[in-house]
Amino acid sequence: MQRQNYRETELKLLAFLAAALTPALALAQTSGEDGRLHAIYKELVETNTTHSAGDTTLAAQRMAKRLQEAGFAASELEVVEPFPRKGNLVARLKGDGSKKPLLLLAHLDVVEAKREDWKSDPFVLREEDGYFTARGSSDDKAMAAIFVSILGQLKREGFRPKRDLILALTADEERGDVPSNGVSWLTRNRRELLNDAELGINEGAGGDLRRGKPYANHMQVAEKRSMNFQMIARNPGGHSSVPVPDNAIYALAGALTRLAAHRFPVRVEEVAKAYFARAAGLASGQVADDMRAVGDGRADEAVFDRLTKENAFFNAQLRSTCVATLLAGGHAANALPQSAVATINCRLLPHDDPKAIAADLERLAGPKVELKQTSTPYASPPSPLRPDVLAAVEGVTQEMWPGIPLIPTMSTGATDSMFLRNLGIQMYGVSGIFFGPGDFRAHGLDERVPQASLYAGREFLYKLVKRLAD
Repeated sequence: MQRQNYRETELKLLAFLAAALTPALALAQTSGEDGRLHAIYKELVETNTTHSAGDTTLAAQRMAKRLQEAGFAASELEVVEPFPRKGNLVARLKGDGSKKPLLLLAHLDVVEAKREDWKSDPFVLREEDGYFTARGSSDDKAMAAIFVSILGQLKREGFRPKRDLILALTADEERGDVPSNGVSWLTRNRRELLNDAELGINEGAGGDLRRGKPYANHMQVAEKRSMNFQMIARNPGGHSSVPVPDNAIYALAGALTRLAAHRFPVRVEEVAKAYFARAAGLASGQVADDMRAVGDGRADEAVFDRLTKENAFFNAQLRSTCVATLLAGGHAANALPQSAVATINCRLLPHDDPKAIAADLERLAGPKVELKQTSTPYASPPSPLRPDVLAAVEGVTQEMWPGIPLIPTMSTGATDSMFLRNLGIQMYGVSGIFFGPGDFRAHGLDERVPQASLYAGREFLYKLVKRLAD
């Protein structure tokens, strides 16, 4: 009896140890490439790269060290620091030269994050509830870490592609077209590091989760251009006790009311046709019919009106937009306003004419309001919907997530791909990282990425890089 009790106790102890060791065993199973990715990702996320206090040079140096540990020679890596704390890393895995290089682009900088606003330190990777949470956990250190991880694996495997693989991890993407923007600076000052690339992969699109399962994958092939204006109304002013009809605030309000009602012309570009044709399968009823009509060129004004009235994203895909974003006026509570100013942000379709947009705004402003252009849009020609690129991205998508559609898209915002498209490098934004509805928190509080999505994104990009490289 005592021996039986001892045996039962022993079995219970073994069962307890097995249960206790299961997480450790699971970790051991992912301690290969996924484990290496985790270490790279954690180090990168926990390197502060904000403009105010961060250092992309330090991040670039740490990623260079990771590549050296994987077998890269010092001659295959270069940390370029044109401005203090604004360093960039460029690495090259040599191919046989039979095809032009493939560029892998990600930015190292992140937007600001205040500790007091976050649930935890934004620069310490938090791992709980199935998420990685930190500033930059998605934008854009997920792709940066994945690319470092992939190049390290390919180096260890002795992979010899037809194309050179160029990795560029860059500074100041979040600040736009500033002198220290890494991609912009490299294209102007060290063009030899990048400009022999034929095509590239960058941020710009991911995948959608519905009920926790992959629902659609997206690939960015174009992006809108940003252009800013001011509408300015001026007046001699006077005492508020003696109001007159000619009021600077009223004049500006009239111009803004006309702007609010204005719709720029619809332009159905190649990417819009592809988007609506492929995304129609995810819709139903009249919306699906209207989307198919846009996709196959049958849409009329009634179709465009239905699609764009109720859906701001559809509207932004089909026309240039201009919207008031800042407002200021007057100088005292008891004085008639001497001036009133509104900032207008426009997002232009790739082929729309900036001069035509400005002319429309001039007309909307009217005779009493001055229109002042305060920024020039940076040209960003769309990348072509190349059959070989589409086949590669769609092939990996179907291999990993059978049955979900690949949908080409145009970003309504901007990425550093615009600088490279102007060099003739065909850039495609695709990550294979999926997010649930409303869960993409880039630039926001408690930015996070599903842990499973990060590792699946690594597998997706590893397979895609190898296909495009050969």
